[in-house]
Amino acid sequence: MAPPVPHRSQWFRTFHPRPEARATLVCLPYAGGAAQAFFSLSARLPDEIEVIAAQYPGRQDRLREPCLESVQEMARGAFEELGARVEGRPFALFGHSMGGAVAFELARLLEREGPAAPSALFASGRRAPSVSGDRGVRFLDDDGIVEVLRELDGTDSRVLDEPELMRLVLPAIRADYGAAETYHTGTDALVGTPIVALAGDRDSHVRLDEVSAWGAHTTGAFDMRVFSGGHFFLTDHEPEIAALVTDTLRATAGSGPLAG
Repeated sequence: MAPPVPHRSQWFRTFHPRPEARATLVCLPYAGGAAQAFFSLSARLPDEIEVIAAQYPGRQDRLREPCLESVQEMARGAFEELGARVEGRPFALFGHSMGGAVAFELARLLEREGPAAPSALFASGRRAPSVSGDRGVRFLDDDGIVEVLRELDGTDSRVLDEPELMRLVLPAIRADYGAAETYHTGTDALVGTPIVALAGDRDSHVRLDEVSAWGAHTTGAFDMRVFSGGHFFLTDHEPEIAALVTDTLRATAGSGPLAG
């Protein structure tokens, strides 16, 4: 009899499998982004932490699936598969830009419906849920969206200069901006999960006061770290961010090695 075929996750990708890891970092990409955006961070983290990165519908190996229309739908889709992936391990959520909003909604689901709450939520390059910030990018024509991507400086210019490739990815980018720009909550949207907000000091799309407002959305601890750079400050500060993630997961699991 042939061995059973391993189940392949629809929602999550693991670039560096670490079956002996003692904690998990769940990564949620930015608008138009894919799981691959966290490949480098995954490689940099120590063997005690395994990264699983979300692959939203409508891109790369999920290109033929319809894009989701709201942050809440993205969080729900990830939630349906996440429980089995983090069972028995401490875990944290890390979302950049739109991914920060998805991470917040995912944390709310986990706290309400289980199986466990995150040890921490890293909200990177994203204004707090109760702060409005609709720039109307979703209404721009294709050339306008490409110019916004150039300004943000988070997409390889060789991709932006390739019309056929952009034709494939622009529907997902536009749909994601629709979800990100229309996402908004009241100030009463809260989690008990500690929040660490990350910001770039020259981010033209998200002001520092909009990032600091994350502190009002948790009944747990709050910390804010500001890095030099624009919206994609992560690229230049990956070593420091990897160290922050590692230290935070170690601290929330107790001093010394991560708890098993």
